[in-house]
Amino acid sequence: MNRGRRYENIFTDTEDYKIFIDLLKETSEMWNIRVAAYCLMPNHYHLLVQTPDANLSRSMRHLNGVYTQVSNRRHKWDGSLFRGRYKSILVSADNYLLQLVRYIHRNPLKAGFVKNINDYEWSSHKGYASIAKKWEWLHKEFILSMLTGEKKRWISEYKRFVRQDRDEEIADIFDKKRLPISVGPAEFIDWVKGKYFERKTDDEVPSVKLLAPDVFQIMDGVSRYYNIETDMLFVSKRGEVNEPRNVAVYLCRKLRRDRLTEICAHFRMNNYSAVSSIIRRVKSRINADKKFKTKIEKISDMIIKTQGQA
Repeated sequence: MNRGRRYENIFTDTEDYKIFIDLLKETSEMWNIRVAAYCLMPNHYHLLVQTPDANLSRSMRHLNGVYTQVSNRRHKWDGSLFRGRYKSILVSADNYLLQLVRYIHRNPLKAGFVKNINDYEWSSHKGYASIAKKWEWLHKEFILSMLTGEKKRWISEYKRFVRQDRDEEIADIFDKKRLPISVGPAEFIDWVKGKYFERKTDDEVPSVKLLAPDVFQIMDGVSRYYNIETDMLFVSKRGEVNEPRNVAVYLCRKLRRDRLTEICAHFRMNNYSAVSSIIRRVKSRINADKKFKTKIEKISDMIIKTQGQA
């Protein structure tokens, strides 16, 4: 999904909508992406796509880039058209996917643009309700087959399904200022975190924290490795080094990018400067002690892999 900068319109006339849809078809052919659903609104759009070649970024660069160039030429505009990089959410192929198709197609209804969903021209809804060849480019068979195994009932079941206004969970997700990385059942979310977190540990990717293990997973992993009760991670005695606690503190910083004040609260500490000292000492020891470095790596791996098994 993407929207215009400062919430300005990205589609101003019928030709704009047609150009974007033609570009969407072209993009699906050029980059082998499967467009399952779309809805174009005056200042934003929603797309549901499948990317067999894992090339979403390249595909979207072509779609947004070419459309911006064409729009600037047509309307004598200058500069960026969109507010920034597109937003994307990974969706599990189950009931959540069906809900999302309905949410996308009902968008014009909820926004008050039409009173009947069939009256809106700039979505893929009519493609789902039609057997016309002009809609063959749309990747809709997989979605329709989830509604019923009987192909002859696909359209009737879809029409019945899309009339239902039961998208509270999906709507709640899109109403949030901070969108999730993925949408689906708990086991799917855990699988995504376990499989992809290690590949995304990049300070330049702000959403990576959403993939990170939570604090309790870190505490549990450290406790199991050292064979201690979790309560021991909150113990601090003057003159004594609590290695498990220090490791857990360090991993909250390394894996989650938590702020010092957040870590201070996690471990019931009174002074965030103490957190900073712990992290600094652990880093120094990792650099000086290969065995300790290996230990930290083992604990990290164990915590990350646990996400995918949760």
